[in-house]
Amino acid sequence: MSGVKISFLGTGAGGSVHRGHTSIVVNSPDGSRVMLDASSGNTVFRNSGTLGMAPESFRHVLLSHDHADHMSGLPLIQLVYSRADPQGPPLEVHTGPGPLENVKLLCQVTTPGLRIDDAGADNYGGRRVYLWHPSTPGRSVSLGPRTHAASFPVDHIPGALGWRLDCDGITVVFSGDTMFSPDLVKAAQGARLLIHEAYGTEADRERAEGAAHCVAADAGKAAAQAGVAELILTHITNQYHADPQPLLDEARQHFDGPISVAHDLYQVEIN
Repeated sequence: MSGVKISFLGTGAGGSVHRGHTSIVVNSPDGSRVMLDASSGNTVFRNSGTLGMAPESFRHVLLSHDHADHMSGLPLIQLVYSRADPQGPPLEVHTGPGPLENVKLLCQVTTPGLRIDDAGADNYGGRRVYLWHPSTPGRSVSLGPRTHAASFPVDHIPGALGWRLDCDGITVVFSGDTMFSPDLVKAAQGARLLIHEAYGTEADRERAEGAAHCVAADAGKAAAQAGVAELILTHITNQYHADPQPLLDEARQHFDGPISVAHDLYQVEIN
């Protein structure tokens, strides 16, 4: 692989009945594999299996925030990860300090016998199965030989983050859930790809902003102002599942680069 391969395991908004919840896998040219958000239920390991990605290949999970549709799949991911490679390294979870406390609660409640401390968690057999990495916006963390990531604040709920990944010289930015965010525009400057949520169109703005989301026009404006090369829309509501064309049409009013709408199992390679 010469470029960065992006695989969308889940692309639906929180109330989606047609799509899995948000989870994206980024494969870097240096061999690193990074997961952006953990979806819910068994979406990750079902869809990753369909795409030929083994559970034990997931090591770093970058969470945008602590809503259930973005993080509640984590305990099941860890379960399958550990069973696939019982002696393998722990799953490393990166998110903001506030959301991380709720991640710990989720893991404790859903995994009897888990022993949690400030650095990670051990299973009932005493093996370390999680490592916690509280993220400070702007501080870069190494995820592979030539893959680094840094978080930035967005406008959704307290502690919500977006992520900028630099993969062997190719930059991918993930908005997470957010209204239009100047911090995102700043973080995405010059990126090769912006993956941005689009909760609806201008006709849905009141409903979208009431839930601290953005519409497709905002995603287009962010892409244009950041000067990114390409935009992919995700976090799609039921209304636009079958026909996302209105989202594309609206984003294109503001951004003249390539735009697509992701769907579950959608893959793209960028150079």
